[in-house]
Amino acid sequence: MRIFMKYFYNNESGATLVEYGVALILAIIVGGVALSNLAGETSENLVDACGAMTPVEAGTLITVETGC
Repeated sequence: MRIFMKYFYNNESGATLVEYGVALILAIIVGGVALSNLAGETSENLVDACGAMTPVEAGTLITVETGC
């Protein structure tokens, strides 16, 4: 048992897999946070753009519903 534990302690072949797993989890977390922030900013910009639009008066060629 002592020989097995010494071999297991000195064997680093599984360390690379763990490092890739940690890097993947970190990338997923960073990507999720970035997409969440981007979605919030996009929503705010669309609300601002909708508020800046003025409705077209009746009798003109184009009519727009103001349902923003």
